[in-house]
Amino acid sequence: MEITSVPQALEWHAAHCERADAPITARVIRSLLALMKTDTVSGRRLASWAGKGIEDALALRVVGGLHFLCLTGEEERLEPVFAGLVTDQAQVDEIVCAAAETHDYQLLKWFDGPPQTNEAGRSSSVMAGLLWLSGKLGPKFEITEIGASAGINTMMGRYFFDLGGTTTGPSLSSMRIKPEWRGPPPPQNPVEITDIAGCDIAPVDLTDPAQAQRLKAYIWADARERMARMDVAIAMAKRAAPDLVKMDAAPFVRERLARPQEEGVTRLLFHTIMWQYLPKETRDEIRTMMEEAGAKASKEKPLAWIRLETNRETFRHELTVKYWPGGSDKWVQLAEAHPHGAWVEWQGS
Repeated sequence: MEITSVPQALEWHAAHCERADAPITARVIRSLLALMKTDTVSGRRLASWAGKGIEDALALRVVGGLHFLCLTGEEERLEPVFAGLVTDQAQVDEIVCAAAETHDYQLLKWFDGPPQTNEAGRSSSVMAGLLWLSGKLGPKFEITEIGASAGINTMMGRYFFDLGGTTTGPSLSSMRIKPEWRGPPPPQNPVEITDIAGCDIAPVDLTDPAQAQRLKAYIWADARERMARMDVAIAMAKRAAPDLVKMDAAPFVRERLARPQEEGVTRLLFHTIMWQYLPKETRDEIRTMMEEAGAKASKEKPLAWIRLETNRETFRHELTVKYWPGGSDKWVQLAEAHPHGAWVEWQGS
């Protein structure tokens, strides 16, 4: 079914949250159907949204604003909703609509930009991909991340990972990533990140308390472990900020590909749950650049691409990898994963 209306987009996102074990967020999203019928500026903005509801992550923009009001203590009525204590949809509708009426114009500004959903847990899939690629191309990687948000995954070289018993990273790291692992573990290969940098069109500075609080507001209330990881990431960024620049994805990829490449180091691009938000023209441009660079890759200077993205037909989040030379220019699916890193189901050999 083609989704062409705001109510359809809200229901799609609510169902998506339910499949991702986030019933609290699903209820808040469904309350926006009631908000659309109120005589509020935010309700009218929601009902008259002219963009694409799913691609624009419309529901998650508004939920982020409501969660912010709750986290900052500005709207205490929302606390039992986001704590999961109120489960009756009619009651949730009533509370959300009342809160929106009180904070109408404050909520309105959350419509203006897409959600930032940076999550350290997603790096478990990326690291698993690196472990697998290490056996194909060698242990050293020069890494580029697009859509890096606050650069939390750009700091992955500082994290300790336990991936089904396969471990890697600094053993004393305060960020410890241990998802529920399904299937066999990834190979215990060495991984050395020689350089890693990210870009975003609206990067978040984790050292700025206001920006950090806004980023926390986009975390689904169901995901308490995510909130704890966010606090650790903020503390780590204050000690040493990630290498993050404000730039569109395509120019950043072009700039990184143009740099001299050291022999014996794989040049790698990765991104997590952001590809759908890029314009088609940008996606096409990046594909072309990577394919052209791949055609020039050699055993001494390999190229690879890791994606953790949503399959829009199955709604599953798939870890896929492509590499040059020797990869037959085809995507290899290594795993399916929870969108926020709670579990990984390994399929790679």
